[in-house]
Amino acid sequence: MDDHTDQTRKPRADAVRNRERVLEAAKLVFNAGGPEASLEAVAKRAGVGIGTLYRHFPTREDLFEAVYRREVEQLSELAEQLKNAKDPVDALRRWLGSTVEFVATKKGMSAALALTFQSSSELAAFSMDRLTRAVGSLLDRAVAAGQMRADISPEDLFRALIGMCYMHDQPGWQSSVLRMLDVFVDGLRVQPVAKAKARATKRAKTALKPKR
Repeated sequence: MDDHTDQTRKPRADAVRNRERVLEAAKLVFNAGGPEASLEAVAKRAGVGIGTLYRHFPTREDLFEAVYRREVEQLSELAEQLKNAKDPVDALRRWLGSTVEFVATKKGMSAALALTFQSSSELAAFSMDRLTRAVGSLLDRAVAAGQMRADISPEDLFRALIGMCYMHDQPGWQSSVLRMLDVFVDGLRVQPVAKAKARATKRAKTALKPKR
């Protein structure tokens, strides 16, 4: 009985591992983008045959949607983990940085995802709801700690990040966005009153200086 049970479980476990390998490989391949981002490249990177890939994901859109949903779930889980981080601003910064990777993967399969989103309003609602709640939980914690401005909403923050990502489309764009992200997050931090007054005074003096 036990031997028979083990034999029936093994294929299921193998199938789960194969599926996870394909999804992880697809994330890396689509993240890199370019002409090499094919299903054959995904299967090769995952170490499975193309037939195995198609058994799990019968169409290209099925694979793209599965990768997309997996990324959203992982970002939601990351937000939960970061809730216990010592520095709430650093936790928010780390989550936003991970979201840049998510956008890179999404950009690598944008055409197919556009078709998927057109046919599935549920997918769009699912992703926006999960991601907004994730960033909102981290933003609320930073605001409650008195370290972040309270006049920005989770939706505003998320849209700003997406806007940064889609403004850049050259190789190495992720590094550029991460630098901009640091500046953006620092700009939202609540600054000590003394420093804020000093900066305001300096700006006022600079404005009063005669131009040469």
